[in-house]
Amino acid sequence: MSAVNQYQQVTILLVDDDDVDYMAVQRAMQQLRLLNPIVRARDGIEALSILTSVDGIKGPYLILLDLNMPRMNGFEFLEQIRADPALTSAVVFMLTTSSTDEDRMKAYSHHVAGYMVKTNMKDGFNHIFNMLEGYWRIVELPSA
Repeated sequence: MSAVNQYQQVTILLVDDDDVDYMAVQRAMQQLRLLNPIVRARDGIEALSILTSVDGIKGPYLILLDLNMPRMNGFEFLEQIRADPALTSAVVFMLTTSSTDEDRMKAYSHHVAGYMVKTNMKDGFNHIFNMLEGYWRIVELPSA
């Protein structure tokens, strides 16, 4: 089996209402030649709908979650998925502008896999996706 065939396709669920950040994520993935499917939700309500839909995300996935969003923010979303037996094992990385210790500690108390601050991210998204690619190639992710 070739090295390419050894890795399962990992879908990325980006939960972020910022169009500029969404475009930066797409650009970083293109520059790094990552072909992973990316699904976008603009808030926690939309993300929950995607995750619980019959036509939702199939196979392993990672969630990149912003904190500050309309309707349902990142912490409210985390509380919902951690309380749902079908979603509690979802792998979530925070990707936010908040660098406060309070927000970081609250996120880790909801069992996020990592907390990344998107400040002055000229090449930051490239660094994040380099790290994530290594992560999903090495770590055994739960199935959807």
